[in-house]
Amino acid sequence: MKLATLRRGGRDGTLVVVDRGLRRAVTVPTIAHTLQAALDNWEARITPLKAVYDQLNAGEVSGAFDLDQTALAAPLPRAYQWLDGSAYLSHVERVRKARGAALLPELRSDPLMYQGLSDGFLGAREPIVLADEDWGIDFEGEVAVVTDDVPMGITAADASTCIRLLMLVNDVSLRNLIPAELAKGFGFVHSKPASACSPVAVTPDELATAWDGARVHLPLRVRFNGERFGDPDAGKDMAFGFPELIAHAAKTRRLAAGTLIGSGTVSNNDRARGYSCIVERRVVEIVDGGKPLTPFMHFGDRVRIEMLAADGTSVFGAIEQEIVQYH
Repeated sequence: MKLATLRRGGRDGTLVVVDRGLRRAVTVPTIAHTLQAALDNWEARITPLKAVYDQLNAGEVSGAFDLDQTALAAPLPRAYQWLDGSAYLSHVERVRKARGAALLPELRSDPLMYQGLSDGFLGAREPIVLADEDWGIDFEGEVAVVTDDVPMGITAADASTCIRLLMLVNDVSLRNLIPAELAKGFGFVHSKPASACSPVAVTPDELATAWDGARVHLPLRVRFNGERFGDPDAGKDMAFGFPELIAHAAKTRRLAAGTLIGSGTVSNNDRARGYSCIVERRVVEIVDGGKPLTPFMHFGDRVRIEMLAADGTSVFGAIEQEIVQYH
């Protein structure tokens, strides 16, 4: 099942069911006005939502309309929590190398995670509006899950039952602001502006065999200014699966339905797969040639992040954003 949110009907938008081909959609006001409302009572909502989805795919539902993806907000325009892990150790190692820091041994058994901005996710086609190119603007292609209510202290073995939806995320980073913030010893604020989400969120069954309960085994296609930047396999080299990330997040707190848990930047050890963020390519360029060749993003630059199923269809729709100067 594929779900999205129209950018109308209030701050949380209007929930729509979207067909498998991302061509048609229908509102479901008698089931739930918003995605958060559906998540708050998921067991009661999923069966009628699935019935509408099946009817929509069969062309048998009334009130359906052509889907304009530019009219979509993030599936969850605002969420109770956004907890972003860093499950790909090749990414962690390369980024830490850029800061002159080694990969600590404990990071192989205890995942990194930060709490980011969640009160205003960007839609997939909304621009990234920032004031200064010198902040070191970078994209980060990620996979994320949306949870049901998660009890504190849940084990990884049980956490997979709490995953309700999956989506893609562009976790924007301002690389030149990160070192000073981390040096204060209190984490990210200015260096992590609003992230963007894919047009639709999907239930795990929509991924079929590409979802093993912990990882998505599909390439993440990243294009920068129209050129291939990378297509790393999201299921390969992911040291911590989503159940482990959820258990880590819930160690000392419960998680409310509608919490987003991010995978961190998708990254492979194999350089030939390319990259999902600029800083990784820059680190490799420094190692190979002594200096970075790829600049961070400038105003007018565009990034596209998408995941295709085995048959070539878009699973989540594409995140496609331009950097725009804030005035």
